[in-house]
Order: sequence, then structure tokens, then C-alpha cells
Amino acid sequence: MKIGHIKGENKGKIMLYALSTCAWCKKTKELLDDLGVEYHFIYVDHLVGDEKETTEKEIMKWNPRCSFPTLVINDKECIVGFKEEKIKEALGV
Repeated sequence: MKIGHIKGENKGKIMLYALSTCAWCKKTKELLDDLGVEYHFIYVDHLVGDEKETTEKEIMKWNPRCSFPTLVINDKECIVGFKEEKIKEALGV
């Protein structure tokens, strides 16, 4: 499975589940880039078969609607959608 990694300041384990064609996912990725934090991301629409099914099940643990973007921080907090202030607060920036 292709998991993207962006280097930056370590603010904990940050995983972004996104769609490559989603404007809100792009804005969330840009925000994380602008904040200079390290994170991983998966474009779920690029996955197929078992990888896609497994990833969707993981997302549904956090976000039962399986909507995007889904941002999981430190395996404790989930932010669904582009919520700039909430993301900044969760990352302490």
C-alpha cells in the first residue's frame, strides 16, 4: 500500500485519509504543509481490492460515514472535514 510521508516537525502520529480529487482534502494537506508538521497520508481512491477494503474499515473505526478528509491524530482524536482551527488546536500550533 502506498502511504505518503511528508517530513516536518514531529507533532505525534498524524494520518490523513484523503481522496486525490477532493478539494477539502487538498486544503487539509496544504494546511498541514503550511504548519510544517510531519504526517502520513493515503489517497484512498488510489487503492484497490483488499487494500482499499482494509483501509476503509480502518477509517470507519474513526468516522463511520467514511467521508473525507479524515485526519487521525495520535490514534486518539479524529477530525472529519476541513476544520482549520480544530486542526491547529489539536496540533498545538
